[in-house]
Amino acid sequence: MLHGYGASLTEGALLTLVVALASLAIALVLGLFGAIAKLSRVRPLRWLAQGYTTLIRAVPDLVMMLTVFYGGQVLVNNLGDRFGWGYVDVDPFVAGVLTIGFIFGAYFTEVLRGAFLAVPAGQKEAALAFGMTPRQVLLRVTGPQMLRHALPGLSNNWLVMIKSTAIISVIGLSDLMNRADSAGRATREPFMFYLAAGAVYLAFTSLSELAFAWLQRRLAIGVRRVAL
Repeated sequence: MLHGYGASLTEGALLTLVVALASLAIALVLGLFGAIAKLSRVRPLRWLAQGYTTLIRAVPDLVMMLTVFYGGQVLVNNLGDRFGWGYVDVDPFVAGVLTIGFIFGAYFTEVLRGAFLAVPAGQKEAALAFGMTPRQVLLRVTGPQMLRHALPGLSNNWLVMIKSTAIISVIGLSDLMNRADSAGRATREPFMFYLAAGAVYLAFTSLSELAFAWLQRRLAIGVRRVAL
């Protein structure tokens, strides 16, 4: 049915999943630090975080991807010429993961910021009065509760992130879309291969929704009983 390109599409799908998971890790770290910066009493940190989220929401993902890949390569090699390095060829995988992680870190910043604000401030104050350090308060008190509030937003952004990995194909990474496009050109049946790629993305997002629904039920254990 796929004219022998099934294995190629499978490899591309696995690479797409790796890109999404690696980008998720970067986005979570940036989002956590961004949320903390936005809630900080230090004004320059708040300005920096606000500028970051404003920039990302204003610039299209494709423009950001091309800027990081091609502009970054020029910048690195200009620095190389100055310091006597050899030519550096930026890896599409690294550029793609860093760019997608950087983009979604801004959205995760807003999600986590809202989740932190949803936790009653009195609990943090009580934990500090009890003698906990700010780090202990984050890990033991506000963090677990914040995650429950953040989960719906994180879920939505993760689903969008999986689909956004498709833009990496424009910089030459052999992901699912790149391989589907190559197979479609070779067989002159692009519709069939794009449809197959769409089915794979649908499978990824559907399984992700099931996983997040299960996780949300786990985090909600005991909450409904207290509410009743």
